Amino acid sequence: MRRRPDEAGAASPVPAQTGEEKREYAMSAPDSASHRPGEPEKAAAALSADRSLGQLVAHATSELSALVHDEIALAKVQIMKDVKKGVAGSAAFIVALTLALFSLPMLSFALAYGIRSWSGWHISVCFLLSFAASLIVAGLFALIGLVLFKKAQKGRGPQKAAAAAKADASVLSNAKPHPRPETPELEKFPPLARKGGEEADGASAVARSSS
Repeated sequence: MRRRPDEAGAASPVPAQTGEEKREYAMSAPDSASHRPGEPEKAAAALSADRSLGQLVAHATSELSALVHDEIALAKVQIMKDVKKGVAGSAAFIVALTLALFSLPMLSFALAYGIRSWSGWHISVCFLLSFAASLIVAGLFALIGLVLFKKAQKGRGPQKAAAAAKADASVLSNAKPHPRPETPELEKFPPLARKGGEEADGASAVARSSS
């Protein structure tokens, strides 16, 4: 029988432990080898890293969707500009054809008789000169339309917008989060390290007393 002091200071008898009870008590004591300080904090840090990576992926996806939407809107604007240039070129060609068709009879006669009265040349020569003048005016309008069509072909607005969208998507798909520096858990959480050391010392003391 061992005795231990109670609250009043008197010694009270303590029942002696048997060998089986000592083994059970030693097995129930915290094991210093299996108990690793900072395991809950490591799990929490890993969960936080997973959440941060998920938030990063979700944010990148939303940004990519908004970027593609903006690129589509830009492509629509550039298409409208190219269409306007094409319409202007078509209008110039239409004007040229109209002048070539409807002005020839009237302008040719008026110009031919005007040249004859001014120069006194033969009437056939005057009509030829009037016809040549009408062709020159029509050629000028055709040249203007050709220049506008070439500008519309060189624009290539949709191709530029599609290339920019592909480049942005490739950059975002290749982006990776920077790894966090690994720090020892004992240095990162010194109070937990001290607590784990005290528990290990207590477990070893219990094992020595039981033996």
